[in-house]
Amino acid sequence: MSPHSTEQNGTAPDQASLNLNRAVPGVKGFFPLNEPDIGSACTNTDIFTQNKELPLLFQPLMIKNVTFKNRIWVSPMCQYSSDRGHATDWHLVHLGGFASRGVGAIVVEATAVVPEGRITLEDMGIWSDSHIEPLKRIVNFAHAQGTLIGIQLAHAGRKASTYAPWVHSNAAGTHRSSSHVIQKEEGGWPDTVYSPSDIPFSDTYPKPVAMTETNIKHVEDAFITAVERCKKVGFDFVEVHGAHGYLIHEFLSPISNKRTDAYGGDLTNRMRFPLRLIKRVRETWADKPLFVRISATDWVEGPEQGEDGEWKQWGIEQSKIFVGELKSLGVDLVDTSTGGNAVQQKIPLKHGYQVPFAEALKNAHPDLLIGTVGLLTEPVETESYLKEGKCDVVLLARQLLRDPHWALTTARALCVAVKPAVQYERGWTDMLAPAK
Repeated sequence: MSPHSTEQNGTAPDQASLNLNRAVPGVKGFFPLNEPDIGSACTNTDIFTQNKELPLLFQPLMIKNVTFKNRIWVSPMCQYSSDRGHATDWHLVHLGGFASRGVGAIVVEATAVVPEGRITLEDMGIWSDSHIEPLKRIVNFAHAQGTLIGIQLAHAGRKASTYAPWVHSNAAGTHRSSSHVIQKEEGGWPDTVYSPSDIPFSDTYPKPVAMTETNIKHVEDAFITAVERCKKVGFDFVEVHGAHGYLIHEFLSPISNKRTDAYGGDLTNRMRFPLRLIKRVRETWADKPLFVRISATDWVEGPEQGEDGEWKQWGIEQSKIFVGELKSLGVDLVDTSTGGNAVQQKIPLKHGYQVPFAEALKNAHPDLLIGTVGLLTEPVETESYLKEGKCDVVLLARQLLRDPHWALTTARALCVAVKPAVQYERGWTDMLAPAK
């Protein structure tokens, strides 16, 4: 009998309660208990005197009665590795690795609310009840490591029915296809790709169908059904994907939205569907944190607004207005990214290149939590963005792929003692050494 199991006749003492290697309570399976949680600053400042003044990255943040142990979060990263929308062991290992290495929260990759809302055939989905159990397994593991986990709900819009990126082109520069489009005979759906207008993202992408009122209502309802499934999975928060040239961003931007009805034209009309959808999500997901990711600019050359007052592309001024509306709906945090809606975009890639957009939104809405993303690699510089009030949290992707322990290596760089997993503690004795 396992030392963590109990007698069946009810007369013997509970061995799990007697074993000094205590188990995490309230989760399925045995996991050693970490106190404090992995990624939390060590609280005994008599021993860890270096923790008397914590860097902002390692200060807890409470959102809607949910406490995030630190402010280093995992950005959603598409893995293109799902089986008919179902999460697989790849996702358990990929996301579980972050959960056990000190991040404050994990945002599960863009997850389609309808099958035709996938970017690729292998995207994750939440349009069926059968998707719930594989996701619950991942959430259970993350919670066993003391890590919060949420999900990004998405619809790809005109960028749907495409190949996984490495199929069209990979790091070696080889191409298996001259087009991004996955055809019907391969399992694709190029004839039922939807967008606000029938304008393709590029000449190698599907030509979308302009959405009818019925189509729009169908997607809205699918988001709400997906939120109900999120409750069954046990996610700690939900993020609505309104960035990177996918459906919500397509409605917002005058580059991709050329409609002449109530959903197109002026800014109020272009915001109509996104705001109505997010309002319904907020009402359905009432008790836990709700985030929205936006692209704050299309990065196309030329002004955001012409001299005649007409908006030419999506940009920071419209984003400020949109974010103000999100705040009024009760959105708890805006996750600030950029780009993805125009092939002619020109992005000046460098460390923190998207931080100025987060800062502009924070200045416009100081009482709203703002997250920033984008090539964040250097601990001291990343901490400075919070110290200078440019953002409240940071979300990392590529740097965490290179260094899954980035939260702990950042703690070392900032001279703060942070709890590693008990199983990995031997690798962090220098970081845990009391200050002399």
